[in-house]
Amino acid sequence: MVQKKAVTYAREIVPSFNAYLYFRIGYWLAKKIARLLYRVRVGLIEDEQYLSIDPDSTVVFVMNHRSNMDYVLVAFLAAERTTLSYAVGEWAKIWPLQMLIRAMGAFFVRRNSGNPLYRRVLERYIHMATREGVCQAVFLEGGLSRDGRLQKPKLGLIDYMLRRFDPATDRDVVFIPVGINYDRTIEDRSLLRTFDPAAEKRSWWFVCRTTFKFIRRSLVLMILSRWRRYGYACVNFGKPLSAKAYCLDQGLNFSRLPRTDRFPEIEKLCHRLMAAISEVVPILPVSLMSTVFLEAMDTELDILDIEERSNRLINKLQACGAPVFEMSRSTRAHDIVDAIDLMMLRRIVTASGDQFKAVSSEEAIMRYYANTIDHWRQHE
Repeated sequence: MVQKKAVTYAREIVPSFNAYLYFRIGYWLAKKIARLLYRVRVGLIEDEQYLSIDPDSTVVFVMNHRSNMDYVLVAFLAAERTTLSYAVGEWAKIWPLQMLIRAMGAFFVRRNSGNPLYRRVLERYIHMATREGVCQAVFLEGGLSRDGRLQKPKLGLIDYMLRRFDPATDRDVVFIPVGINYDRTIEDRSLLRTFDPAAEKRSWWFVCRTTFKFIRRSLVLMILSRWRRYGYACVNFGKPLSAKAYCLDQGLNFSRLPRTDRFPEIEKLCHRLMAAISEVVPILPVSLMSTVFLEAMDTELDILDIEERSNRLINKLQACGAPVFEMSRSTRAHDIVDAIDLMMLRRIVTASGDQFKAVSSEEAIMRYYANTIDHWRQHE
């Protein structure tokens, strides 16, 4: 009976990777969808340091989780160099999406399962995949950020990868921090609803109906040539961290540590990875504009005021070493105007003549985007 359950769990977890589907169909779809919705940019990338990574090592991309578009965006950007195996939640276990995701190399995880047998099978799969060199992608926060800020890291998957890791005999595990940000995340208002105690739980039918209306409206705008993309989507790749080098530096051997001693060390490593991610999360125009308007919530600003405040904020952030999106002096004004237009389309900002003002009822949504740079503003 136990063996039968273990086999069932294994079949549920283990992907059935299809190279043709991944590189020909999946890559093409991801590329088209990402570029249809956003102006995609790759910011920081430590090419020289990546060249020094041992080809036999296991590469693990650790990233923040801003949107469900993250799966599409990072898979598209990484597909020219490698395949990625993702941990996907139970939300994707619907036909035919389940078969497609499994064929793309993702594995399913019951996020809140307390079943010890299931956790043991999951641990064994992740350990075997890591040991065999499967390139993986992990959302270190464990779920979507609901307020825009970076969340505390979840330790489970990293612990599964390293609990039997011996730096003297095992292949190296190299963690690459990835920072993701968007000028607009499609599910932003849904995420913010979770903070409203009066908000009613929406049915599956309501979600489907709303999604259909959203797609229909977008198609109509495309036909009328009035549709526009949702601003920038940017991904930054940071400095790799070798598990072998980390263990040597800290005098650790995870395979010899009992759980009570190992878990604090895993937590320490995860916080270090989370700090590395925070250093490369791109600072985009809408995040900057949201911060500017929040600081002048009840004030009308003309475009010169906005530009002056933006330049002052950008200079402060750059002085702290923040990865401000590649806005040169010549293109900065254009990006600022584009960000304001995007916010006006969403009725977050209103215009009266040449004066612009934040809509007070939309403060929560502006704070959601401003929070993406909150950790840098603490250094000012």
